[in-house]
Amino acid sequence: MVDVVDSYAMGDTPELADALLALVLAGRKTASCDSLLLMEKNNIPLPEVGDVYILLDGCNRPAVMIETLEVTIRRFDEVDESFARAEGEGDLSYDAWREGHKDYFARNGGFSPDMNLVCERFKVLEVLEH
Repeated sequence: MVDVVDSYAMGDTPELADALLALVLAGRKTASCDSLLLMEKNNIPLPEVGDVYILLDGCNRPAVMIETLEVTIRRFDEVDESFARAEGEGDLSYDAWREGHKDYFARNGGFSPDMNLVCERFKVLEVLEH
């Protein structure tokens, strides 16, 4: 049996959670990031390589089990095109990633080009029935 660290929905709305989950299930989204400051403020522990999480859908139902493959801390303005593409969002362009994430972070605690992000790469372990 796998030890699950936690469960969470990606994004900040049920609709975004479902859209991001669909990208994970399609194999297009293999990375994600969050604000280090916001994680610290909310007492969310940093992910570690090998951690297993349950991703929830927009209704908070378990949907997929993922395993963390890589964790790096980097400034927003240091995120490279490869990582942005691995997030699988929009048209996969670096500019679209930057604009979408600027908006997201502005809605969720504030945005700054030099803000630190927790950048995580992951793989799907199991799709859960729900």
